[in-house]
Amino acid sequence: MRTALQAAVGLLLALLAGRMGASLLSTIQPIEPDAPARRSPSAPSGASAAPALAAPAPAPPPEAELAAHADPVASYTLRASLDPAQHTMHGEGTLVWRNASRAPQRELFVHLYLNAFKDERTVFLRSSIDGFRGSEMLYDYGHIQVTRFAVREMEGADVWPQGKPTTPGDRDDETDIRVELPRAVAPGEAITIDLAWDADLPSLALRTGHYGTFHMVAQWFPKIARLEPDGSWAHFPYHRLSEFYADFGAYDVTVDVPERFAVGATGRLVEERRADGRAIRRFVQEDVHDFAFAAWDRFRELRATTDDGVAIRCLFPEGSEREAALEIDLVRFGLERFGAAFGRYPYRTLTIVHPPEGAEEAGGMEYPTLITTGGSWLWPVVGVRYVEAVTVHELAHQWFYGLVATNEHRYPFLDEGLTTYAEADALRARYGDGSSARLLGLEIDLRTQYRADALRSGHNGAVAQPAAGFVDGTDYLGLVYGRPAVLLATLAGVYGEDLVRRAVGRYARENRFQHPGPEALLDAVRREVGDEAAEALRAGLFERAWVDYAVGAFNAWPADGAALAPGEAGIDAAGYRGRAVVRRRGSLVLPVDVALHGADGSVQRARWDARDSVAAIPYAGASPLVAVVIDPDHRVLLDEDLANNARRSRPDLLAPGVLSRASFAVGLALTLLGP
Repeated sequence: MRTALQAAVGLLLALLAGRMGASLLSTIQPIEPDAPARRSPSAPSGASAAPALAAPAPAPPPEAELAAHADPVASYTLRASLDPAQHTMHGEGTLVWRNASRAPQRELFVHLYLNAFKDERTVFLRSSIDGFRGSEMLYDYGHIQVTRFAVREMEGADVWPQGKPTTPGDRDDETDIRVELPRAVAPGEAITIDLAWDADLPSLALRTGHYGTFHMVAQWFPKIARLEPDGSWAHFPYHRLSEFYADFGAYDVTVDVPERFAVGATGRLVEERRADGRAIRRFVQEDVHDFAFAAWDRFRELRATTDDGVAIRCLFPEGSEREAALEIDLVRFGLERFGAAFGRYPYRTLTIVHPPEGAEEAGGMEYPTLITTGGSWLWPVVGVRYVEAVTVHELAHQWFYGLVATNEHRYPFLDEGLTTYAEADALRARYGDGSSARLLGLEIDLRTQYRADALRSGHNGAVAQPAAGFVDGTDYLGLVYGRPAVLLATLAGVYGEDLVRRAVGRYARENRFQHPGPEALLDAVRREVGDEAAEALRAGLFERAWVDYAVGAFNAWPADGAALAPGEAGIDAAGYRGRAVVRRRGSLVLPVDVALHGADGSVQRARWDARDSVAAIPYAGASPLVAVVIDPDHRVLLDEDLANNARRSRPDLLAPGVLSRASFAVGLALTLLGP
């Protein structure tokens, strides 16, 4: 989920944090790994000539071995009739639910998340969160009232709680309801529940509601919570920063609206008819865990089909034709790229909803086979790739929210953090250094924006904590979106982009339809990249681990010719010896390159494993050592203070021969990128 405000604020922070240094980085190319560069003749304690990468791991499972279908636990057949003038809806249908746990169940938990908008006393509206989306001012409250919840296998008993059901432990909230059953449901047993309910949609707020005749209908039906394999319920009220968690199943939903209204919904359209001025459309989708739809009487439409048969449909307002065409193009690109990386997209449709101006709270959200985007014509004109970023981000959710289906309340970073990593990786592949913006000839990398978010909140809490544990939206944005994405990008820079991409791909493929936790991600990184990378990831996610490299003092002196063996490291006997002191602050341990620059323009590189907090890097060259740069290619994106990564002996020693070495120029540019 992403908003235009987040993008604008993030870009501004990136520019301020970079102090325009990103423009220098976009025009300076670092030394290629195979470029000629002199190495130190001996390795210091903790330094080596090359990184110790993990041995090649077995390849991720091929497409033929991907799970073809989810285990259906909660399947719905529903009918919804929308009155867009009154913003009300009547729903009815059935839920077939199976106890997939190891324990008998005498109770159910049902989420009525539309009640989050009922009054000012709900958990949602009591949780005012600065620094994130959801700054809406409700002028029309919404709610849902269940009128039937009858279990066929229990003599048709209507088991909905009598009186005023409320969230356990919170008498003012009605979004997480306990339902007591007449008897226990045995492990493996399935029951069928007949449902009926009435709903009032709120004025457009976070993820749902109405704006004029535009309606975004999400979290709109009584939705059973997920029962974990051990028999415990993963149930929770609707918190402002939390998203969702549910079991897979099949959805068969009929949406009844006035005939002039177009509808974009989860799943494929299998039936459409008109009667009495109404349009009745039936959508069906297997292997999903939610259903949402948008309805509006002013939608325009574009369609396309991918080479492997996925039907793409974009619904958008008049005047957004350019954005709609761009979004379809990006979805085609993303389906191919993400499918190759994380496993083939298994559904036959993908619907894009671009909300009209004024309905921005509906934008930047994901549901199975349905994404909402946003952004006006102005963004592309000024060179900001907001439309591109929000489209690719929401599409990536089809894997990390949709197919992997983690508990977004308990570990929101597993969805948003991995999605943000995938978004930044894909946009760099598409747009290079200008993946976030191209302003006045300056190319801004999207990772620079997320780095600013990550560093701003990095010491304020752990990444791996529940959504309700974050004190404000700024920390949630930085720790859930930015920090895990930049941590993975840092591992990619240090150990190899392909290895980290393979690790995330292994995680997504092996855990398709499985509801994994963080241990599955750590295991995939360990198997593909190695123990060292997995430990760094674990520390970064669970222990607030951070890092700051700094160059200390360095010096050089004329070498004693007798002390040098003839031809040692290609250095004449009349050369120079020296050393550079390098330091690591923080508990995040990552190997890093150190570049040693001679006055004659020569560059030597040493690999420092950084396991110790300080090391002395030896130097031997034909000319004096005049500058030292840690991480000259800027691979450790989480390095907190880049201004202390480079040090030189005297400003007047910046001769053209030194500046001609690209790695030294990059090091100088990085000194401008302090947070």
